[in-house]
Amino acid sequence: MQIHLISVGNRMPGWVKTGYDDYAKRLPRECELLLREIPPGLRGKNCDVPRIVKDEGERVNAAIPAGSHVVGLDLSGKSMTTPELALAVNRWLESGKNIALLIGGPDGLADSVKSRAGEFWSLSPLTFPHPLVRIIVAEQLYRAWSILHNHPYHR
Repeated sequence: MQIHLISVGNRMPGWVKTGYDDYAKRLPRECELLLREIPPGLRGKNCDVPRIVKDEGERVNAAIPAGSHVVGLDLSGKSMTTPELALAVNRWLESGKNIALLIGGPDGLADSVKSRAGEFWSLSPLTFPHPLVRIIVAEQLYRAWSILHNHPYHR
């Protein structure tokens, strides 16, 4: 199974790539984490935000691998403890499908993207900077995998 982390945003600082890569490389091949960056729409003083979000959504939808189980990261999603996430990861692994985890831009996920999601995951009621979300997701996926495999990382 591959987990595709599809995220609106590019040109991240070096610390983001370092943090993300550190956790992504710890995951084994059967739970490979792959990042796909989607260029964000240009936002300015008088920009058309609904059009920008729609355009971002089209690019996100195009990046979702066919047949994937789609999980949108959204404030309205299910908040999970790490052990609950481990159960979700186990369910995903057992499905045999690739997983597409979707992170929207500054204005969230487009409605067209939300309609494709089979479930939604909320990291927290807090608002995190988008670069940090990548690292949190990668770390939590590794932690969930470590729980499933009785690895000492989660203690």
